[in-house]
Amino acid sequence: MKRRIKIYFDGGCRPNPGKMETAVVTGGAATVVYDAGVGSSMDAEWLALLAALRLAQELGLKNFVLLGDAAAVVAQANGAVPARGGAADHLSTFHTLVGEGPMPSVRHIKRTQNLAGIALARGR
Repeated sequence: MKRRIKIYFDGGCRPNPGKMETAVVTGGAATVVYDAGVGSSMDAEWLALLAALRLAQELGLKNFVLLGDAAAVVAQANGAVPARGGAADHLSTFHTLVGEGPMPSVRHIKRTQNLAGIALARGR
């Protein structure tokens, strides 16, 4: 069995709402966007998840897991809780990106385990 590729994602903003930033980390490489527009912390987390999914697709990955510390975003992406307002728009984009393919694995991890969060904190 092939090893599952881990892709970490995290987003944030200061103040909330405010200027958003996102990070995606896989294979030891971090992609950090410090000016992802203006929005809420939930928007930033969703943008980071979408960036992680796009990266997996660009790399042609089939066996991967998306790991983030935003419990609400992970639950919404997995269909465990409804997405409302702006989150519903982000979820729609997520489903559009997935298309007819299998739903990617999206898992919640502790903030201290999130390499993307660590990358964001180092860049501040």
